[in-house]
Amino acid sequence: MDFTFNAYSIFLIFSGIIMLSFAWFAYRKKHGAVRVFSLMMLSNAIWSLAYGFELASSSLDQAKFFINIEYIGITTLPLCWVLFCLEIAGKEKWYRHPLYISILTVVTVGITLLVWTNDYHHLHYAQYYMDTNGSFPTVHIVPGPSYYFFTLYFYILLGFGSYLLIATFRKADPIYKSQNYSVVIAAIIPWLTNITYILGFRPVGNVDLTPFSFAATIFFIAIAIYRFKLFDVLPIAREKVLDLIQDGFLVIDKDNRVIDYNSAFRKYLDDPNSKKIIGTQIETLFPGQNAFFEFLKTHQSGKIELHLESHNVSFDLEADILYLDENRLNSDATIIKLQDLTQFRLEALKSQQQTEELKKLNQLKDRIFSIIAHDLRGPLVNLSEVLKMISNDLITVEEFKALSPILNKDILYTTDLLENILHWSRSQLKGYGINKEYFDLKNMIINEVNYHLPSAASKNVRIIQDVFPGNIVYADMLMIQIVVRNLLSNAIKFCYEDCEIDISSVYKDGQMLLSIADNGTGIKEEALNRLFGGENISTRGTMNEKGTGLGLMVCKEFMERNDGRITVESEFGKGTKFNLFIPIEA
Repeated sequence: MDFTFNAYSIFLIFSGIIMLSFAWFAYRKKHGAVRVFSLMMLSNAIWSLAYGFELASSSLDQAKFFINIEYIGITTLPLCWVLFCLEIAGKEKWYRHPLYISILTVVTVGITLLVWTNDYHHLHYAQYYMDTNGSFPTVHIVPGPSYYFFTLYFYILLGFGSYLLIATFRKADPIYKSQNYSVVIAAIIPWLTNITYILGFRPVGNVDLTPFSFAATIFFIAIAIYRFKLFDVLPIAREKVLDLIQDGFLVIDKDNRVIDYNSAFRKYLDDPNSKKIIGTQIETLFPGQNAFFEFLKTHQSGKIELHLESHNVSFDLEADILYLDENRLNSDATIIKLQDLTQFRLEALKSQQQTEELKKLNQLKDRIFSIIAHDLRGPLVNLSEVLKMISNDLITVEEFKALSPILNKDILYTTDLLENILHWSRSQLKGYGINKEYFDLKNMIINEVNYHLPSAASKNVRIIQDVFPGNIVYADMLMIQIVVRNLLSNAIKFCYEDCEIDISSVYKDGQMLLSIADNGTGIKEEALNRLFGGENISTRGTMNEKGTGLGLMVCKEFMERNDGRITVESEFGKGTKFNLFIPIEA
């Protein structure tokens, strides 16, 4: 390649190298807006460097080669500029929309391709040739339709970006205003220079002074970097900050009208997507909150709690109210922060429930240890003493036979007690598995009735079961068997001689209802209300049979684990009826 360097080309090449240095410096800062700014500087550098070599070219083909390189920077410059302005203004979500970024990218790539293939269609440059009338050869161009389209597109993006900057900087804190003005001035200089070139004001013939104006841009950006620490202190858009805050914020005027709010505030409204929030009375947005409105009338700062119902969701909120009087603002205003306490309340309630449950379990544990220490130990000690007396010939066989019914009752009581303790303890283990299956309810009932026939016969109690064959249920058969065994044992225990126990089943509400009813002593009303309340109530039977109070707790626990339930109906002196609702499907 043959180059004839002149003052203009040398200046542009030198400026391009400086811009490349600034682009690398800015890119290393690793900030969103700064990264985009570095790409904009890179586009400027490509334009300046390529245009410098174009002005040093002596042939049209060589100049056209550098023009093609220039357009890589020229077409990407407005794109990078508008992305930079969107980042600064906190509107980056706009260009993340697939449609918007696609349009910007298509125009950038399309114009570049039109320039590179101009010799085939002449849409961008209708004509160009080397003009040798000046002090050095320059390319004279005749614009085509694509050139005018891109110029309009270029100005629209520059104008839109500048508007975003001015709108953002107008509300900025004083600490940012000096650096902000530097950026705006730096953007306006090359814009005005390019407009004068397009309008035909060309003091240096065919030389485009736009790249030279970027030298001034570099100057102002350098001042911003050195004097105002442009890349160290960047403003953050107010909307972005407020939207990141999870608490709801709103500002109301002296007439209780909303004048500002953040997006988190919307979730507490009946219509979160409403576009008519600004200017609306707060009484309209929060109907029924009389205590809250009365507090606002006092024009004092403080906190108050309120409960809201919004689109089928309940919120427990704490309103932190800050009243700003005329000495601090131009007019009265009130800032309200709404902190959601719903989750804290739920966790506190859950913690309280867990504490109550733990307290009941602790009481039950103490009761079980008491049972083991007294009720379980007593019968075993009695049996041990009787056996010692027999072995030492202290009692006769006839005397032992007289004691055997008492010993038999003690052994039965001890066996039932141990069985219930073991079953209840296993049910409390987190890893205790449930083996649900389909089984015939009648077969299980028959087995349990046969098991209890001896104890029923000792009191002349009749057990009548009216469960039809083929009544299939879905549950853990062992658990249901333990429930039925406890209820039958209780029924016999509280039956007088010649009483009757009826067992029946029927389909009800998609479940199998199994009822075990007796006409025994019944249960007093005060005891009935506490039966399944977690208290272990122990009452002696009609023949002074002992109980532990664990059986019904085991029944309730096992029914709930099988997605069923247990209820009781009783009238003191007339009998008791227990109802088991057992699932019939998985």
